[in-house]
Amino acid sequence: MKHIFKQGTDPNSPVLLLLHGTGGTERDLLPLAELISPSSSVLSVRGNVLENGMPRFFRRLAEGVFDIEDLIFRTGELHDFLDQAAAEYGFDRSNIVAVGYSNGANIAASLLFHNKDALKGAILHHPMVPIRDVVLPDMTGLPCFIGAGENDSMCTPPETKELERLLNGAGAAVTVHWEHFGHQLTSTEAAAAAAWFGQTFGNK
Repeated sequence: MKHIFKQGTDPNSPVLLLLHGTGGTERDLLPLAELISPSSSVLSVRGNVLENGMPRFFRRLAEGVFDIEDLIFRTGELHDFLDQAAAEYGFDRSNIVAVGYSNGANIAASLLFHNKDALKGAILHHPMVPIRDVVLPDMTGLPCFIGAGENDSMCTPPETKELERLLNGAGAAVTVHWEHFGHQLTSTEAAAAAAWFGQTFGNK
């Protein structure tokens, strides 16, 4: 997968896995990583699917309607890539925290839904429920931040609350931060995610 790896100054800080939104690239969330944890190594990945020329992490049939077969395939592809990247760059595979926005948040949530211990934690900006009617792996104590919009027409409040309920039901420790700026990832939401990360993992 096309990506950027940037070595951090603290090998004990979680590696930040950056996952962009539809039409983004592996460079989009680099400033966000710098805000969240300046000392962390960063693995920023570009989605392997194109929709009208715009990179995504999995196909969709319509807005808000996921191609579930492709979602499952691409989730496995990303999971395998993380194994390979950890070996190639010499970081701890069990010390990855995903930071995703929109489509990137959805593939990060899908990693959690499909693979036990895929991630050490996750920051999900405006995610949806990736897949329904599956048995979730044990996520006891896994920290998860969800950034949501009270007026987000793509990821509606009921969708956010359903995702929170599913993650909590699997044992995850979920924090939801609400804003009123639709589907946008705002500076205040980013700051809230950074503060949460610092409290949860120790921001150095």
